Amino acid sequence: MTVLTDRATDPAVLADLQDARLGQAFFSRALNEIRNDELGEPSRMPGWSRAHVAAHVGYNARALTRLVEWAETGVETPMYASPAERSEEIELGATLSPRALRHLSDHAAVSLDVAWRDLPPERWTARVRTARGRDVPVSETVWMRSREVWLHAIDLGPGRGRAGARVDDVPARVVVRLLADVLGAWADRGEQPVLLETDDTGEVFGTPGGLVLQGRRADLLAWATGRSSRGVRRADDGSAAPPAPAWL
Repeated sequence: MTVLTDRATDPAVLADLQDARLGQAFFSRALNEIRNDELGEPSRMPGWSRAHVAAHVGYNARALTRLVEWAETGVETPMYASPAERSEEIELGATLSPRALRHLSDHAAVSLDVAWRDLPPERWTARVRTARGRDVPVSETVWMRSREVWLHAIDLGPGRGRAGARVDDVPARVVVRLLADVLGAWADRGEQPVLLETDDTGEVFGTPGGLVLQGRRADLLAWATGRSSRGVRRADDGSAAPPAPAWL
């Protein structure tokens, strides 16, 4: 059944859907600023062109749609058959024509949004398994998508003569949640404790007892997600921040 409004009733899910949709608009706007002849140029993701980023984000929407279908039907539908298939899919997607690549990005995003919108309220707690093997409620797919679109919009970089998407453009509530996500992943893996102190907002994130870094909140997010260390310094001696541990 297709409806015109969300069937979800949980306020937390509805708030997450709003952030994911804003993030999708953010990504789509950034991609639309990239001209066709710029898609083959390097992105801010090492080893990936902008076409790779666009293909990845499009195929990610399709993979998450499969998890939503799993939750709705009860029939196991993995995100990907294997990590190798995922990588091959992205490489193939990066070779698509600009028109096909943009169609993939737009159509896959719409399909995912429709799947979310039509999912009955009682199915939002259904358990599914991510590509990394985590057992999560399907509601987690909304945050998973938010992470993808907000950050990969920045990874596209600016087109010629355009500003492009910036970390500063990401809403504060999304930045705060991303920082908590990254720091939580590090803690779960037993990484060295990291404490992040923001110059601009007076917030503190992380765990005392290890590395203490300072900088603007947006710059700390860029560092924590492995995108840039600009503007981030050690609190003890003011030197440049070391490379961040891997996140995902």
